[in-house]
Amino acid sequence: MTEIDSLKEKLIRLHLKAMAQQLDEVLLEAQQKNQSLLSAVQRLVDIELERRRQSAIKLRWNQSKLPDRVTIDQFDFEHHKSRKEQKNRILSLLDLEFVRERADVILIGNPGTGKTFIAKCIASAACNANMKVLFTSAMDMINHLIAAEADHSLLKKLYYYQSPTVLVVDELGYLSLGQQGSNLFFQVISARHQNRSTILTTNLPFADWGKIFDSTTAATAIADRLVHRSEVLILEGTSYRRKEK
Repeated sequence: MTEIDSLKEKLIRLHLKAMAQQLDEVLLEAQQKNQSLLSAVQRLVDIELERRRQSAIKLRWNQSKLPDRVTIDQFDFEHHKSRKEQKNRILSLLDLEFVRERADVILIGNPGTGKTFIAKCIASAACNANMKVLFTSAMDMINHLIAAEADHSLLKKLYYYQSPTVLVVDELGYLSLGQQGSNLFFQVISARHQNRSTILTTNLPFADWGKIFDSTTAATAIADRLVHRSEVLILEGTSYRRKEK
């Protein structure tokens, strides 16, 4: 076994796979360009760091449960004036400063106005920034929590929804959550408030949230926490899906 082969084997044992794979090429390039040994080592370390960054991002995508990958360039800002008027606000959310500030985003509008698409774009940007993201519908989250309460694994499931850096709760408002669901939803939001960012899409304005939750008191408590430090975007117009047909 040559010294190079021995070094490759040691790098692999140290879980430095990218460095092992690129060792021959980097050393040859350093020799041809008369680069220093330190320069070659730095190049190998950069290669390994990039591999680990890409692996981490791949893991974030797998964890996120995002149904598809979308980008804001696919969003038709010309569809309705409310989109054009809020374009700068929407684009600014993609820099994820609100996540660093632990603020929330609430997207309100009728079906097909672009709420979920924008939420997915922001979540996608967060994944690419190596943030822990989770995408769920409101009813899926509540159903999972109710099931966990029944089989005595509620604390574990609450942590699942409370821990992501960015939690996207989609389609709040289409079905009433009932007393149990309202209480569980409150526990998730209360734990995340000022600690982690939540993105919420809903078809109902705040004044109608009493129809979603078990009581006006629960609705007020939840809305109060979400609105406290948040960006609220109201999207108007007809469904974009009708245009696509």
